[in-house]
Amino acid sequence: MTARRAALITAVVLGVALVVVIAVATPWSPLPEPPGGRTPLDPTAGLSATELGRAEAFAASLRPASVASLLLGLVVSALLGLTRLGSRLVRAVAAPLGGGWVWQVLLGVLALAVIGRLVTLPLSAYGESVRHRYGLSTRSWGLWLRDVSVSTAIDAGLTALGLLVVVLLARKLPRTWWAWAAAGAAALVVVGSFLWPVLMEPAFNEFEPLAAGQLRSDLLELAEENGTPVEDVLVSDASRRTTALNAYVSGFGSTRRIVLYDTVLDGLPDAQVESIVAHELGHVATDDVLTGTLIGALGAGAGVALLGWLISSPALLRRAGADAPGDPRVIPLVLFLMTIGTLVATPVQNTVSRHIEARADVHALDLTRDPGAFADMQRDLAGSNLNDPDPPAVWQWFYGSHPTVAQRLAIAEDWTRLEQP
Repeated sequence: MTARRAALITAVVLGVALVVVIAVATPWSPLPEPPGGRTPLDPTAGLSATELGRAEAFAASLRPASVASLLLGLVVSALLGLTRLGSRLVRAVAAPLGGGWVWQVLLGVLALAVIGRLVTLPLSAYGESVRHRYGLSTRSWGLWLRDVSVSTAIDAGLTALGLLVVVLLARKLPRTWWAWAAAGAAALVVVGSFLWPVLMEPAFNEFEPLAAGQLRSDLLELAEENGTPVEDVLVSDASRRTTALNAYVSGFGSTRRIVLYDTVLDGLPDAQVESIVAHELGHVATDDVLTGTLIGALGAGAGVALLGWLISSPALLRRAGADAPGDPRVIPLVLFLMTIGTLVATPVQNTVSRHIEARADVHALDLTRDPGAFADMQRDLAGSNLNDPDPPAVWQWFYGSHPTVAQRLAIAEDWTRLEQP
């Protein structure tokens, strides 16, 4: 069996395992159907005409730019990855430092990342201006540029290091490099899921403990009742960047903490804050991070094995101007294939995510026993975050990582009907 065929077979086997895990682990029906059937969706979600108009206008302003940015990034990635233009760029940026393969990989990834960011930067700036216009963003343009730069640097740095290892393996182990790289990618997903919240969150926000008081005591008690005690309740300085309302639970074991946006403390009553936190605690109680890590690890392994099959294709290598998978000039092609993989995986990930989020909503209702606070919280979040309560079906299918506001309110109504004696 050739190494290329072995890579394809491995990708198929891991892909089948991924499908099985998704099918088994995803809560396709997190709430039984109540007598009389499901609650019909209210496309307005009970928002006022003013709130509804602002949310729809905000979405209409952003959606074309989001699609344009996606397509433009894809076109630029294809231009660099499927022609010799990318391979020439990789060689050119490394030439001043001697042109060695290590410099070609490191500087090539950096150059390609910067080009990709610069090409879509005007659309990103437009999106930020829309958020400013609607009062959702509070960032200065200097802070926005700093966030873009830090995000680009982190992404480029991690990608460069990862691809450096891939190229090294391909040079040293030309027959089995893809297997080692697939195992390494899966391991990185596992390690990253544990370390990312601790290492990356401080790069963008500062945190301080929530002051002692009734809310802090109630949240700690809620976590205990959930069977998932937390180490602390922190407040993030989110208002430096946004007026959006949010909260989350991050970390594991002794590092687990509830994090509240400071905007939440100013914008919501305590009962609604508890409902948000109960939702986030639901993810912890059902081990959603661990399940997501398993799915991500299998997906990463399958993706890298498939990548090994693809970039061993003589036709693709010729088109990209590279001689072999261990040739650093293959980097633009690899980045293009990663872009395609992300594009294909996004609606699948979001479909799974929507069902997991719905289960967390049910958990929040079970934990707080307060559907009124849950419904009020969803409406307040929709109004403050300018969420379209009933977006177009295609948009929700591709981009929607959470149920729509209308769907979440229907879940609360279904839960209430099921709980009635």
